[in-house]
Amino acid sequence: MTSKLEKALARLVAAAKHLNIDTTILERLEFPQETTHARLTIRMDDGSLKSFRAWRCRYDDSRGPTKGGIRYHPSVTADEVETLAFLMTVKCAVMKLPLGGGKGGVQIDPRHLSKIELERLARGYVQNFAKVIGPNRDIPAPDVNTNAMTMAWMADEYASIVGERTPAVITGKPISLGGSLGRDDATARGGYYLLQFLAKGLGFTQGARAAIQGFGNAGSHMAQLLESAGYKVVAVSDSKGAIYCPAGLDIKKLNAAKERNGSVTKLAGSDGVSRIAAGELVSVECDLLVLAALEDMVHAGNAANVKAAIILELANSPITPEADEILKSKNIIVLPDILANAGGVAVSYFEWVQNRQGDYWAIEDIHARLKTMMEEEGAAILACAKDKNITLRSAAYVRALSRLVEAIEAKGT
Repeated sequence: MTSKLEKALARLVAAAKHLNIDTTILERLEFPQETTHARLTIRMDDGSLKSFRAWRCRYDDSRGPTKGGIRYHPSVTADEVETLAFLMTVKCAVMKLPLGGGKGGVQIDPRHLSKIELERLARGYVQNFAKVIGPNRDIPAPDVNTNAMTMAWMADEYASIVGERTPAVITGKPISLGGSLGRDDATARGGYYLLQFLAKGLGFTQGARAAIQGFGNAGSHMAQLLESAGYKVVAVSDSKGAIYCPAGLDIKKLNAAKERNGSVTKLAGSDGVSRIAAGELVSVECDLLVLAALEDMVHAGNAANVKAAIILELANSPITPEADEILKSKNIIVLPDILANAGGVAVSYFEWVQNRQGDYWAIEDIHARLKTMMEEEGAAILACAKDKNITLRSAAYVRALSRLVEAIEAKGT
């Protein structure tokens, strides 16, 4: 059975065909530089002890310290963590950041833990991986089911272990502890800047109909940005279901319903909003499909049903390689994850730089820097795709691989 990492690597191998590189470079990137597996044992509120599997992967540090989030999920595996660390390696190279790729995970359903148990878990993670992470070695950040509070606990625990406050060890922290302005909506904003910049060149009309799969942090912020730009958000989904409104959803009401009831589906039955099956969202009538949920959500079984002209990947690996081929045959343009959702790691990088300098930037400066980065790399990747007659995803991998090759070769043999 092909692993997730092998599937992800296949895209890099395909990109290598468009470059004249030494085959030993690909061998170097074939598996992670370092993966650490630990058992986190914490005291539960009832006095019992429970153990959870945890990982931290540093995939490649040729371009700089590794960087990547930590996710809590019951289905997390070593293969998933290594795959995401690989994707982060490629993403940092796409964005020309002086960073490598890393990732962490804990096999747990955080909904079953109290706040104090979650704090013990976060501190336990740092206790186990303190020798792996560091501001010049590996810099964690939030991911699925972790947030600024989680990062605050982790940063505080690391400071206790090393004996000094070290804000640059972790990004995605609260503003009061050295976090960066603009981090909360960075993933969505980066994707939005890319979409707006490329829209004209791709023959896409701004202000079109959009459907958003996944109404978490990235998805909800994207909905707000699109609505403010005149787009009509006609469908959204979360883990409990999906809703559809051909006339367009009111995002302010949608956010209120989600916050009050825990799901977007609570808006169904009002203002022309109907409930649909979560799986139907990718096939609704729309011009733009935003994938902001989990991996492999568009696959060989549903790709042919996609009606959107453009897909924006805010999630990591939401489209399988098999689905990519189907979408290509339908002339559906995909703005790939390693570029489209890179706003998150870009602003995390800004936070790391600010922590190291002790100089904190205004929100306008952060937005301007992010916009410039997304537009520069978007333009370069679009030009590469047209020049080589390849998809935007393939072009992004070509750009990333060329930069990784430069860094690896610069170190000599």
